[in-house]
Amino acid sequence: MQSDIALVAGRANPELAKKISEHLNLPLLKVDIAQFRDGEIQAYYNETIRGKHVFIIQPTFSPAENILELLILIDAAKRASARKIIAVVPYFGYARQDRKDKPRTSIGAKLMANLYTVAGIDRLITMDLHVDQIQGFFEIPVDHLYSSTVFLPYIKSLNLDNLCIVSPDTGGTKRASSYAKFLNCDLAIGFKQREKQNEVATLQIIGDVKDKNVILVDDIIDTGGTLCKAAKLIKELGAKSVFAMCAHALLTGNGLDNVENSVLEKLIITDTIPLKRSSSKVQVVSVSEFLADVIRSVMDNTSISSHYFSS
Repeated sequence: MQSDIALVAGRANPELAKKISEHLNLPLLKVDIAQFRDGEIQAYYNETIRGKHVFIIQPTFSPAENILELLILIDAAKRASARKIIAVVPYFGYARQDRKDKPRTSIGAKLMANLYTVAGIDRLITMDLHVDQIQGFFEIPVDHLYSSTVFLPYIKSLNLDNLCIVSPDTGGTKRASSYAKFLNCDLAIGFKQREKQNEVATLQIIGDVKDKNVILVDDIIDTGGTLCKAAKLIKELGAKSVFAMCAHALLTGNGLDNVENSVLEKLIITDTIPLKRSSSKVQVVSVSEFLADVIRSVMDNTSISSHYFSS
């Protein structure tokens, strides 16, 4: 396998890429990514990749240069005669724009799918898409992985009694239901209404959380407004404790401060996006070994279904 594979790290999350390479016992390929003074990006592979399966590890969170850098790395690999190009995008940016929810608006997720496909990828490996149907935007294989694979064992290690899984909004009902079913525990749903982006106007909890140890599960935490507001309401409704689990921690603006000042016992996240600074209230669970196992399965042409705890 080693002679056929090339691991490439973009600059968005080099630490995650390094961990993946260590789990695979494969070095990261030497790549020069130059940037002109006006911000223009150029990529150059220092080693031959002719006939190789090239795995490019690059989450596409803000700034948009992370997306452009991935596209340029793909293009450079294609022009260097790579046999297959597999984009490993742990966080798929623009996934929240998955449909036209009002007139004359964009569908950013579909645009991203088009860009990566036209650039030349043969396969996409990603985690916790905002909605599952984004897979249908691609005409190539998509391995859609779930953070539940690492989160569920972590929940079990907490040894919490009287557990209740809560989705902070109705859009996450399927995710929360999967967790509750696997853990054989209660389920509650948050119902929120927004006046504008990143600002929750009203929030209600549907279900009984009194005297429960509650775990809020979501795919993305951005400003932390919804989660922190939900945690406060759940605590007021008589919950014993409130934890939160989110695959992708954007934590924009005062997001981390909001978490630290909230009633949350702990926010558990993955390392798909590097944490801006450490916090006593934030626990990071790495997905590097999980991603390395999937890369190995892709190369060995073996099933990855055994890697799933829940969807």
